[in-house]
Amino acid sequence: MSKTIKLLSIFAALTLLALAVVTPVRAFDSRSGDTIIIEKGEVVEDDLYVTAATIVLDGTVKGDLIAFGQTITINGTVEGDLLAAGQAVIINGEVMDDARIAGAALQVGSGAVIGDDLIAAGASLETQQSGQVNGDLVVGSAQALLAGDVAGDVLAGTPALELRGSFGGNAQAYVDATSENQDGPPINMFMTQSPIAIPSVPAGLTVADSAKIAGDLEYTSAFDLKIPSGVVGGKVTRTEPAVDPAAAVKVQPTNAQRVGAWALDMLRGVVTLILFGLFLGWLFPKFAHALPEKVRAKPWASLGWGAVAWAVFFFALLVIFLAMILGGWIFGAFTLSGLSGTIIGVGLLALFAMLVGFALATSYLTKIVVGETLGKWMFNRFNPALAGHKFWPMILGVVVLVLVIGLLRFPLLPTGFLGWLANFAVILFGLGALWLWGRERFAKPVVSDQ
Repeated sequence: MSKTIKLLSIFAALTLLALAVVTPVRAFDSRSGDTIIIEKGEVVEDDLYVTAATIVLDGTVKGDLIAFGQTITINGTVEGDLLAAGQAVIINGEVMDDARIAGAALQVGSGAVIGDDLIAAGASLETQQSGQVNGDLVVGSAQALLAGDVAGDVLAGTPALELRGSFGGNAQAYVDATSENQDGPPINMFMTQSPIAIPSVPAGLTVADSAKIAGDLEYTSAFDLKIPSGVVGGKVTRTEPAVDPAAAVKVQPTNAQRVGAWALDMLRGVVTLILFGLFLGWLFPKFAHALPEKVRAKPWASLGWGAVAWAVFFFALLVIFLAMILGGWIFGAFTLSGLSGTIIGVGLLALFAMLVGFALATSYLTKIVVGETLGKWMFNRFNPALAGHKFWPMILGVVVLVLVIGLLRFPLLPTGFLGWLANFAVILFGLGALWLWGRERFAKPVVSDQ
């Protein structure tokens, strides 16, 4: 399966997850058990949350229906959105707004009506003849048979797609059909335990004579496909499948090329660190010289607190992520949709800021701090007059530090692990110095009793 198809499938699944988290609700009813049946004639006035092995809706839900189970069957009416995930999701009734479904076997039955968009992610999707989607259809799956009608556009990422119905907009099919995937076994061979019959869809794109596409048809394929005349109202465009770099034959570089790339990387590293260090010393001179002093004065404390800082950072990421998800769900459940979106937005910004800051600190700041410490130590022994210079200790130390780590990573020597270990130790020393500096700077001053 190509990267495009994988991305479409992942996008569809993540869309379902995101909407499950942040969709606000008014008031809601929740039910759970082995089997949940909403009988014909029963009306649920609010949104309904259901978790069960078997879920059957024969009645009416006035709001949204969120269902998670093994087999989910919609025979009645959902007046809001449908969000369903399970082994099999079957829609035979009416969903008056959007339907977002995920599962191994997905089916929109004959006579089913979806009032707006259908977003589906799973192994197999089938829309049967006379089934109706009044909006757009987006699917990421292993195969899809679209025999029903779609009023809007179709976007499909799947290795096997068959179009039989009527489509009011454009159709885009990312199928990546090649001679290799034409020979694969049908997916229904692997889904013998499904509660519904799984159709057999040929690999690639198949357009039946009964299909009608009002707009354009765009598909990816290594060769031209036979499209029946009169089926497509607009233009037909074929796109060559993207070559998967992972599948391409990789030519191993020669030893000379490896050594050249190694030397160039070291040169880039030295120049980048020196420029970063000069810029840091110019903008924040006290900060830039305080951190190396922490490493010099408390080397083992810096190493230990650096390990603590490393662990605390990843723990903080986990806490922020969980708080963001929990806060978005809680405020969404109490109809505070604005706060729900704000919490998730602030959480994402915080995660982004922390990741960027951590990357800058570990890639540049820590090496500059340890480099300046090393440079001052060397100058104190060989040229004390330069030990107190504003920039020379940092420049000398960075050059020596990058050279030592680089030599341990020399591509023709089996010492790459030692280079990684030395680099990690430098990161811990630098993070520990930053931790000690921050702890002293933000510590509460001691008030004298006198």
